[in-house]
Amino acid sequence: MIMLTRINGSRFAVNCDLIERVESAHDTVLTLVDGTRYLVTEDVEEVVEAVRAYRASVIALSHQLETVIAEQPQLRLVTDPEVEG
Repeated sequence: MIMLTRINGSRFAVNCDLIERVESAHDTVLTLVDGTRYLVTEDVEEVVEAVRAYRASVIALSHQLETVIAEQPQLRLVTDPEVEG
């Protein structure tokens, strides 16, 4: 999610995966895939940069998690020969 500012000054978070388009008129208009529209104080370039930064952070976190998981001892199935039979 990215943080944006409504025209009235209140801050809100929006799921950037739901953004269909960002348009610059007198104000910046954010249109979601369901047709919801928001007027925000950020310009188009700021919204695009916020989306890029968010997505880059998701990729970076994913890489960190992969590294941590790779460093963990691997679990393996050990069968008890006495139980099988």
